[in-house]
Amino acid sequence: MRLTSARGIAATTTTLALLSGAVLALPGGTANAADSLISQGKTVTASSTENGGTGAALAVDGNNGTRWSSAASDQQWLQVDLGATATISRVVLNWEAAYGKSYQLQTSADGTNWTTIHSTSNGTGGLETIDVTGSGRYVRMNGITRGTGYGYSLWEFQVFGSTGATPPTCGTANAAQGRPTTASSTENGGTGAALATDGNNGTRWSSAASDPQWLQVDLGSVQQICRVVLNWEAAYGKSYQLQTSNDGTSWTTVRTTTNGTGGTESLDVSGSGRYVRMNGQARGTSWGYSLWEFQVNTGGGSVPPIPGGGDLGPNVIVFDPATPNIQAKLDEVFAQQESAQFGTGRYQFLFKPGTYNNLNAQIGFYTSISGLGLSPDDTTINGDVTVDAGWFNGNATQNFWRSAENLALNPVSGTDRWAVSQAAPFRRMHVKGGLNLAPNGYGWASGGYIADSKVDGQIGNYSQQQWYTRDSSIGGFSNGVWNQVFSGVQGAPAGGAFPNPPYTTLENTPVSREKPFLYLDGADYKVFVPAKRTDARGVSWGNGTPQGSSIPLSQFYVVKPGATAATINAALAQGLNLLFTPGVYHVDQTINVTRADTVVLGLGLATVVPDNGVTAMKVADVDGVKLAGFLIDAGPVNSATLLEVGPANSSADHGANPTTVQDVFVRVGGAGAGKATTAVVVNSDDAIIDHTWLWRADHGEGWGWETNRSDYGLVVNGDDVLATGLFVEHFNKYDVQWYGNNGKTVFFQNEKSYDAPNQAAVQNGSVQGYAAYKVGDNVTTHEGWGLGSYCYYNVDPTIRQDHGFEAPVKPGVKFHDLLVVSLGGNGQYNHVINDIGAPTSGTSTVPSVVVSYP
Repeated sequence: MRLTSARGIAATTTTLALLSGAVLALPGGTANAADSLISQGKTVTASSTENGGTGAALAVDGNNGTRWSSAASDQQWLQVDLGATATISRVVLNWEAAYGKSYQLQTSADGTNWTTIHSTSNGTGGLETIDVTGSGRYVRMNGITRGTGYGYSLWEFQVFGSTGATPPTCGTANAAQGRPTTASSTENGGTGAALATDGNNGTRWSSAASDPQWLQVDLGSVQQICRVVLNWEAAYGKSYQLQTSNDGTSWTTVRTTTNGTGGTESLDVSGSGRYVRMNGQARGTSWGYSLWEFQVNTGGGSVPPIPGGGDLGPNVIVFDPATPNIQAKLDEVFAQQESAQFGTGRYQFLFKPGTYNNLNAQIGFYTSISGLGLSPDDTTINGDVTVDAGWFNGNATQNFWRSAENLALNPVSGTDRWAVSQAAPFRRMHVKGGLNLAPNGYGWASGGYIADSKVDGQIGNYSQQQWYTRDSSIGGFSNGVWNQVFSGVQGAPAGGAFPNPPYTTLENTPVSREKPFLYLDGADYKVFVPAKRTDARGVSWGNGTPQGSSIPLSQFYVVKPGATAATINAALAQGLNLLFTPGVYHVDQTINVTRADTVVLGLGLATVVPDNGVTAMKVADVDGVKLAGFLIDAGPVNSATLLEVGPANSSADHGANPTTVQDVFVRVGGAGAGKATTAVVVNSDDAIIDHTWLWRADHGEGWGWETNRSDYGLVVNGDDVLATGLFVEHFNKYDVQWYGNNGKTVFFQNEKSYDAPNQAAVQNGSVQGYAAYKVGDNVTTHEGWGLGSYCYYNVDPTIRQDHGFEAPVKPGVKFHDLLVVSLGGNGQYNHVINDIGAPTSGTSTVPSVVVSYP
């Protein structure tokens, strides 16, 4: 909680000081004659805002009584878009009481690649006037360390310099006239939205008599906006915002008015967008808002397109067979990442096609290793890709967030070791030997996932509690613990005897499409998008050119650390795909994926953190979007959702070209306090969820029953949705809720929340505890294979859970090979599904199973 009384006193004192000596707000000394204040009123964005009253634009509005303030954490930034490249001579920071102790001033030509022109580690707050030398279109205060326990807070962020060019001319033509126009409401049938953009001053739009209300126009393409003219009828707006957007969803405020006077208001602005909106906050009369005309003027040249392609950023490390000291570089990164479970380092190793000898690539947290061939056999390592658990005393249950992909291995000992738990996919690999899934010493392990891989020898499961293998070819499988599941796997052990042995085996996978991946075509980077397969069995590669399509890197916006959500959305609106390079990305607006067949691919566990309670990413109800290879980490302000696939009430048929969500992981807490009501919502029909781990933290920092509150993990509303490899854990209420018809799940792993304080905290009406996996009462068809739920209520071991699974009793709702387990007697289950299945008891950690339901 923020101590507003103390801040209020400090803020008042600072404001009075400024008002009593207003001249101090001007830069010290004598500015060059050609230099002027060039940041005021420009488009500005920030890594976060404290609340709705401290937005980024308030730092460049010329008002020393309004301010931007960030969330109360380090690594925050504020940046202004000057509209054109300028020579920068001075920056003035007018700090509120919450100042930056250590920060950088940076410039950029594109808003992505930054040059530091000033750095300090002993900022003093107050009014700082800093002479600099640099140039760029964008200028940023990049906060490293705060000077107080609050965030960063600036009354004004002033940039002085010159553009060295003739100011662009603002056109007089009305770009809004005749364009599609919509509104939040209309007063009646004779005052529709389109009447405000028809060029007729005798017709008007008017809204309902309430706040807030809005009117927006679609200009048809992204344009530079320089002026908006509001021709008000008697019912005017007293307080309103003028906003722009590239997609009609995420908005940037380019002007704010709190003392509107009505009549004709001609307002100069600086911004760009396809959509322009008057967002009314408070009416000036008791009627609604009413505009004879809503006019938009454009000019200043066209908005430069965001370039596709380019380099892969500082955290992608590319090797070829002639690269010296490869092992030393692998060891250097591993030493940093081995135990950095909640660190900020992110790395991607890429091996060009060829043969590499005598390597042991030990893979730590947030590290991915991949080959750059079109086939795994194009890139061979005579050596090992290793995950072990020495850092955690031989316990592999926290070996999360790493991956291996698209390589052939000749293990030195004949057997490679991949001792992982959740969120550690082993994809498109060819192991020319055996594969050991257990840590050295056979300590505990809680994995895991293999897909589209060949293992010529035997896979040794050993201590792995559960494992899922899909569409692969293996030489054998050694044993099982609780829940080992196979679909479409050549060489898989026979099923049908569950739980002794604990194998669930499907001959084929109903529908699959392998994850997109980066590869080299000669010297050119491309992304290969494998084709959808139905009733797949075995790998998708190995028989000539794989089925699918290639997309050149030039059709991707290569997202690098420092990129903003506004730029990312502009790239998407422009028609580019996204390639997130390794890094942690704070977004202050939702990333909106609206174009069919868009690919959003992450490298090195790229991490997206939503600020201010926004949803990190939303996907429209369109065909064939591919989301793959990234982590969404909840921010400290509660988000209603973190990922949405399709808006509510989506109904389009995507059977021929489904959206896929692959190796997309969600975390709430652990790296710091995070909150989200629901982690993931899938509304689109036919979507494929292929390997995800949705995790409400049970350790790390910022966790506790209310500290990282998140009631629901996955909610599926779409029909014909398929989940292959579904890991969902520790949510406060339901971990999975499935309301769409004809859903299927192949493999589910769950652990209920450790930290429930008592029985009352998890009481669901008359039902003890919330089911791990609930199928909605109105669902008529649903099927699942190999599903397990575990409880470890270590805060109150007396908690009882009525059942792990809940489903309607209908012929079309079927489950195969279900189990529940009490870990060491910390809590117990009364039944497995509904009121079926024996209770767990004692401390022996023996599963209770239901082989077939109903």
